[in-house]
Amino acid sequence: MSWALRAPPLARAGARLRLRVRPRAADGWVRSAASEANSRQPAAESREDSQYRDTVLLPRSRFPAQLPGRLQPETELETQQKCGFSELYSWQRQRKTKQEFCLHDGPPYANGEPHVGHALNKILKDITNRFYMMRGYKVHYVPGWDCHGLPIELKALSEVKGVANLSPMEIRQRAREFAERAIEKQRSAFIRWGIMADWANCYCTFDGKYEANQLRVFYKMYDKGFIYQDYKPVFWSPSANTALAEAELEYSEQHVSRSVYIKFPLLKSPPKLTSVLDGSCPASVLVWTTQPWTVPANQAICYMPDSAYSIVKCATTGEYFILAADRVESTAAVLDTQFEVMSTCKGGDLADGSCAHPTIPGRVSPLLPANHVTMTKGTGLVHTAPAHGMEDYNVASHHQLPMDCLVDEGGFFTEAAGPELQNKNVLEEGNEAVIQMLQAAGSLLKEEKYVHSYPYDWRTKKPMIIRASKQWFVNTASIKATAQEVLKKVKVIPTSAVNRMLEMLDRRTFWCISRQRSWGVPIPVFYQKDTGESLINSETITNVIKIVEQQGTDAWWTLPIEQLLSKEAVAKAGGHDVSDYVKGQDVLDIWFDSGTSWAHVLEDAEQRADLYLEGKDQLGGWFQSSLLTSVSTRKKAPYKTLVVHGFTLGEKGEKMSKSIGNVVDPDVVINGGEDHAKDPPYGADVLRWWVAESNVFTEVLIGPVVLNAARDDINKLRNTLRFILGNMDDFNPETDSIPASEMYIIDQYMLHLLQDYGSKVTEAYKEYDYSKVVRLLQAFCSRNLSNFYFSIIKDRLYCEEEKDPKRRSCQTVLAEALDIVVRSFAPILPHLAEEVFQHLPYKKDSEGVFRSGWIKASSGWKKPGTEEAVEGACAIRDSFLGSISGKNALEYEVVIVIEPGLLFELMEVLQAEESSSVSQLNEIMMASQTTLLSEFPKETPADANIISGTFLINLEGGDIREESSYKVIVLPTAKAKCPRCRRYTSDSSSIPCPRCMKVIAGKGSV
Repeated sequence: MSWALRAPPLARAGARLRLRVRPRAADGWVRSAASEANSRQPAAESREDSQYRDTVLLPRSRFPAQLPGRLQPETELETQQKCGFSELYSWQRQRKTKQEFCLHDGPPYANGEPHVGHALNKILKDITNRFYMMRGYKVHYVPGWDCHGLPIELKALSEVKGVANLSPMEIRQRAREFAERAIEKQRSAFIRWGIMADWANCYCTFDGKYEANQLRVFYKMYDKGFIYQDYKPVFWSPSANTALAEAELEYSEQHVSRSVYIKFPLLKSPPKLTSVLDGSCPASVLVWTTQPWTVPANQAICYMPDSAYSIVKCATTGEYFILAADRVESTAAVLDTQFEVMSTCKGGDLADGSCAHPTIPGRVSPLLPANHVTMTKGTGLVHTAPAHGMEDYNVASHHQLPMDCLVDEGGFFTEAAGPELQNKNVLEEGNEAVIQMLQAAGSLLKEEKYVHSYPYDWRTKKPMIIRASKQWFVNTASIKATAQEVLKKVKVIPTSAVNRMLEMLDRRTFWCISRQRSWGVPIPVFYQKDTGESLINSETITNVIKIVEQQGTDAWWTLPIEQLLSKEAVAKAGGHDVSDYVKGQDVLDIWFDSGTSWAHVLEDAEQRADLYLEGKDQLGGWFQSSLLTSVSTRKKAPYKTLVVHGFTLGEKGEKMSKSIGNVVDPDVVINGGEDHAKDPPYGADVLRWWVAESNVFTEVLIGPVVLNAARDDINKLRNTLRFILGNMDDFNPETDSIPASEMYIIDQYMLHLLQDYGSKVTEAYKEYDYSKVVRLLQAFCSRNLSNFYFSIIKDRLYCEEEKDPKRRSCQTVLAEALDIVVRSFAPILPHLAEEVFQHLPYKKDSEGVFRSGWIKASSGWKKPGTEEAVEGACAIRDSFLGSISGKNALEYEVVIVIEPGLLFELMEVLQAEESSSVSQLNEIMMASQTTLLSEFPKETPADANIISGTFLINLEGGDIREESSYKVIVLPTAKAKCPRCRRYTSDSSSIPCPRCMKVIAGKGSV
């Protein structure tokens, strides 16, 4: 036939046959890769066998099938040292290549021990970096740590007595020391996990140069009008005495509040309702709130203009109440009474009415329209305290209402709240006091417990409040439209994550960036002592940045104001003397700290990182703060691609908890626990395999079962590698390789599969789909190598003459397979990859896996017709093996009958002669002898088994299609078992077959 036909892709439509070997298909030297790799001798030998044992070329390798106990972690450490893991990053940075890949490391928080969340994140990044490095890119990866903020400050001070008496500098010193210790612990763990980086040159957010760059970004945003100071309600943590951003909150779904129904007596009836509310009966508006402590700060009652409201008469007291028409029945039920609807009106008809404050004599609370009022809970009328609610603040701003805050930084009522409330905690006794005041005033209609979602400080784990205070803000409302447009051009994996981030941006109108703590980067603003007016301009910021770059931000606390603020800067601002000003005491939000990391780490001011890779919590955190700071100063995203992974959970899908006992410590995973029977040492590669094989785009499970499975998977892989290494002991690719054109067709077919495998693996890496890489690797090693190819070629490997081209042909393929397979998993299992290369019998001075590049599969390995020839033969073989299920294929001869046509021509390529026991076709059939005929024989033995089948040949992408039928005649062999190769090809069981006799003669032994 013409070999100019182009072979279609492996995954083409048409007959796609699984390549498999049935149990006991050919029970000679054909055994599993696992058992073969662990032994140099046959499992059972007869006296005849042992006579020829030394003439058989069985596998030989020092590569261990397993590394039990401490051997695994010890071997990994040895490999790291031998193979220069610590120098690899610097080596690849010095290469002369124009291609660069920049993965910007999101800084982990420097406040604790390394955990499996760190392992998941850092290993994903390392797999990515090693892949790009092997492909010839110069990888730019600078590890970093987020070092400021309240969690570190709280932990650093947790064991200190008399914290209240510490100066800011004493607090900062203790916090810095704590962060430095945490960094060293984490750095050591990351190195042990095999993470490639220059660990002597990392970035920390407390470095002076980093802080200086951060202040440059701050001033650029301030100068462009994106940063401003204002008095407005913000999330406030009484337990930490500071404002917090939304990203620093967590919500408790089981929080219990004391909700109350209150009446606000009507002072002035709305003009449109005077006919109904004529003053003959007492009338009030009904209000429901879950935060009674905010009632003293009430300045108005809000209604929804377009909704319907009812004036009802209470059956119990005879009073008139105003509430939403949709809430009449439910409210009456809660108050255990009945309401008679006297009249119904539109919300707009409540305009110009007003109420008396229930606890503060003389205060008037006007009725005002607002679109944030809902009808799902409460009464449809909302108590409005501008100092304690975002929407309340907007209403107050529009109507110029007072916004006085009666609560201090610690969550206690101030003197302005009155003697009954002063110094009482608003969430505890202060709340109770307000309820008692409402009760005494006759305004409390009902109190009940209410379970709902409520914000907590994610660090102190205590409830938040909303409290008005003077803070610094980023005006995200003016940035987010551009940020959203820019974000739509970023590649986000998985794609669903981008919608979540867009929604978060849409909801964010401002970002509070000031914090009332000591451990952080100071907001570089000075204040006029008498007026409180802020001072910041190009002169002030230039001087502060210069000092910070040299001395760090400690200088803000240690230097006198005269060294920080120049006379010229004061004069330019219209001031008289530096002594008229004081330094600001607020520090920047840590999300602003880390969100400006691009300005320090990226080498070019206009550069964008190729990749940011973090957990899904960063959609509202680092991803977002980085985007906002970059867009506001550069009008571009700091990243081209975002990869978002899930969180780690116990293997049953539950959160990790010390009380449950399901916390997985990476150090214990690698080195084992106190009891190795319970916590065996798995080594770092098992941890890395766990990361790679997991679907990291959802929650990632880990536990003993998961880790044991990962170890078993790696051991299976080791056995496959050991088999190949064992059969390469006498082979040198540089001198012994056979050109592809001269190989057996089955060997050419394996090169074809290797090329396809290499291509698919490369694409999976490019898409950051490392679980697909693992699936492809396992399928290729198990199905294509161990179960298919190894089974077919073992006779050639063991029983042919050592330098026979037929044997060298499959050894050439094994060398290519080993190289491609090892390179394909090297980014995931770097220790195993380098360990394999150290055991190569022919690369004694190898520079290692990572310094020698990526997969080098040739496109020329895809040869027209090769796939059809082998898969056609495999289809026929499957028919044969299926007819003798469970029996030894070597005990049979097969006669294959195919009518003249494409399939027959393909089989002729595999076997030119009519009958053969050594042809390529017979090797695939795994029988003792194969006969190929174009017409059915006139006579067949009575005990012959005849099987019919068809095979669809699909060439030229479907342009050439031919379905051929075939018959397989299965006959018991009449030959005896060869005592050397164990195939039934000998005339006597005591004398080797002709092939083996020839090989033995060549060795000079009988």
